[in-house]
Amino acid sequence: MKIKGLAIILYAMAATHLLTAEMVFAMGSGSSSSSGSSEVAKDQDPDFTMGKQEVAEKKWKMAIASFEKAVAKNPENADAFNYLGYANRQDGNYEAAFAAYNKALSIDPNHKGAHEYIGEAYLKTDNLAKAEEHLKKLDEICTFGCAEYTLLQRAIAKYRGGQS
Repeated sequence: MKIKGLAIILYAMAATHLLTAEMVFAMGSGSSSSSGSSEVAKDQDPDFTMGKQEVAEKKWKMAIASFEKAVAKNPENADAFNYLGYANRQDGNYEAAFAAYNKALSIDPNHKGAHEYIGEAYLKTDNLAKAEEHLKKLDEICTFGCAEYTLLQRAIAKYRGGQS
């Protein structure tokens, strides 16, 4: 009886995790720590807020400009660098995207969103091995799984299937 109950609980946790992965909008998420000692808190920075709105509206060049201002004011904001990488990737500038993601990861090596997005960028540039490195890192960070791991895992599976 106890094992059956445990199996049900584990199944429910796994199902919840998968549903969460479907619903998550991970950009900027996943920072394992605060932005450090910053002059401007990210949630109070109008450029950060504007950049997020521009990302939601798919105004990539405007978002890039906003996040460049945000990181200039707060060079320890891993979330802003992650968003900057995302906007650059969506705009097709992979060199700038990789630079921004790597900066986010140098600030916060366990930033789940940056690991997911840099992995997806590596897939776009046909570097499956590097994408898998970031999936492995997410596996280490996400003890019981996380949406970023699931989303990158799916992107890798789709890439392997030739559906990228």
